[in-house]
Amino acid sequence: MKTEILYGVHAVQEALAAGRRDLFEVCVDRSHAASGRLQSILAAAETRGIEIRQMDATQMASMAGTSAHQGVTVRASVYSGHDLSSVLDAVGRSESGPFLALDQIVDPHNLGAVLRTALCAGVEAVLVPKDRSAPPTPAVSKISAGALEHTRLVQVTNLVRALEAMKERGRWVAGLDRSATESIFRADLTMPMVLVVGGEGRGMRPLVRKTCDLLVSIPQTGPLDSLNASVAVGIALFEIGRQRGSGRRPGSRDLPDARRRRTP
Repeated sequence: MKTEILYGVHAVQEALAAGRRDLFEVCVDRSHAASGRLQSILAAAETRGIEIRQMDATQMASMAGTSAHQGVTVRASVYSGHDLSSVLDAVGRSESGPFLALDQIVDPHNLGAVLRTALCAGVEAVLVPKDRSAPPTPAVSKISAGALEHTRLVQVTNLVRALEAMKERGRWVAGLDRSATESIFRADLTMPMVLVVGGEGRGMRPLVRKTCDLLVSIPQTGPLDSLNASVAVGIALFEIGRQRGSGRRPGSRDLPDARRRRTP
């Protein structure tokens, strides 16, 4: 079985809590082994019968490939994402939360931050292309504060086809595009939704953009013309949640039948 080294307090803690990976060995910096925040990790590892080893900081940095290990690592099975087929059943349920699709998010720091936001916003699953996307590495797990360990991440060969499959099951696809004239705060986002977000600077690829049923933007002021991806995702997802929780906003306009309009 292929393994990798998870590092950082939250990444290791959430890997233990999620129970999705096989965990083989927890290592701690002997100079920090008695610290309070590592004690819960050690206790959880002991409960699960996972071997615990103490070593010095230099050894740990060598094992993790970074000095940012926060005094703890775990040797774990390589992250295994979900197949699209495994999440499509939830797509057709109107009561399920939003889905998130990321296009050209290639920076692991951006991916980690987005996954942390998505988990907090109740996203059902996150779709990313196998190419042109940061992979779910231990660095992403640490940056996400362990959110990766709980996220249903689906790596798809063709993002457009995956979005079309979701549309066939009743999901509307909304693309976040800074050039869109429709404000996200004016659009009706109460229907079952897939939110598509492109990479900073690059945005969505043309075919992905064309697949969207509607395009919305976040109104901005000031000299900068783009938000950090995780900030934009947070604003959009929590606006979707607000609308779905409280019903349609007074004064919001009807959603145009974008699918019928785009049919040749």
